[in-house]
Amino acid sequence: MAEKTALVLLNMGGPDSLLAVEPFLRNLFSDRELIRLPGGALLQGPFARLLARLRAPRARRAYQAIGGASPLRHWTEYQARGIAGLLGEGWQPEVIMRYWGPRAPQVLNRLRQEGVRRAAVVPLYPHFTTATSGSSINDFCRNAVRFCPDLDYRLIPEWFDWPPYLDALADAVREGLRRFEADRRRQVVLVFSAHSVPESLILRGDPYLNQVRATMRGVLERLPECSSRLAFQSRSGPVRWIGPSVAETLDALAVEGCRQVLIVPISFVSDHVETLYEIDHGYKKYALGKGLERFERIAAFNDDAGFMRAMAALVASSVPASWHKRPTAIGAPCRNAP
Repeated sequence: MAEKTALVLLNMGGPDSLLAVEPFLRNLFSDRELIRLPGGALLQGPFARLLARLRAPRARRAYQAIGGASPLRHWTEYQARGIAGLLGEGWQPEVIMRYWGPRAPQVLNRLRQEGVRRAAVVPLYPHFTTATSGSSINDFCRNAVRFCPDLDYRLIPEWFDWPPYLDALADAVREGLRRFEADRRRQVVLVFSAHSVPESLILRGDPYLNQVRATMRGVLERLPECSSRLAFQSRSGPVRWIGPSVAETLDALAVEGCRQVLIVPISFVSDHVETLYEIDHGYKKYALGKGLERFERIAAFNDDAGFMRAMAALVASSVPASWHKRPTAIGAPCRNAP
């Protein structure tokens, strides 16, 4: 029997019920790699509990509007199964969430009990930042040492410029543009929306902003000439965040006379509250209120076969050839030490 290799996808996670919203937010705000609340490490916990309590009612309304729970786990598990299936026999799909279940200790403890001794670990954030992918990677590494110390794993920390991923994203944009009348498509402005991060991270040299810009360039190179903007969404704490925000960008476009917008979320590879509620409900209503005639969003990858093929190719090119039967070119070495 072939030795099993775990494909471990890392993601943020989301509440699986309305009752889970406040504890999920508490977990999120407690992470100093994501956001450093006032008062230093000693007061991060108390501030996190207070902020979660204050934010929970509004967040519950958002989750209620999209069905009462986050779909992020469903789609991440679906993508894990699809990518593992493309990698071939012996690949075992696994998902670890940073702020809700399944968490790293339970998954890694189970892998040890099952005798799984090697893994490819992929954060489902295309762009590296210490606030998201960095935090998830550190969480995995800390728990691997504790719960699965013999695991031989390869990390793929970023893939913002992986050509097959850019091809899949450009295909999604083309499909989104087809929703507009043919004679209006040249008037459509693409608004690339990325998850905002604290400004302090970028000032300390975090590569996130440059990588987001590189993804945007890579997609635009694959498309006919388009008007485009870069904006940021999902600010979540009392610190300075990079901008401009999506709302500020929509304001500017409305003043310029733009009437057709296609949102291109480039930080998200599946639907969750930021796409289904923040964009589809909040920003759409805001844009139409500013006088825009059409506000559309490209489809999230979710079950997209092209995206899963792109990710399978990324993994296959980044692990030792002995881990799979198909001969592949080995990519750049991955960071492997905790």
